[in-house]
Amino acid sequence: MSEAESRNCWLCERPLGKRVQWHHTVPKAKKGRETVPVHPICHRTIHAHFTNAELARLDSAREPVAKQEDVAKFLRWIADKPPDFHAPTRRPK
Repeated sequence: MSEAESRNCWLCERPLGKRVQWHHTVPKAKKGRETVPVHPICHRTIHAHFTNAELARLDSAREPVAKQEDVAKFLRWIADKPPDFHAPTRRPK
């Protein structure tokens, strides 16, 4: 098992699959350096619902991201999907 496979996604907390992306919890544009592993679908979901300024204000905190209404709904939906599950990401209207 590779190192990536032994970790969980920062957002959904499911095991990571073959494709892993690295999310800057504070965006690079806002001088962030820390990265966390996420599924591609989870990464797209984060950026579909939060601006860089909003993410910077959250200062690397996962809980406010996970509790945002649309993200919480996504997390309930994705919970039983396999690690490499892929689907289009919907942006809020």
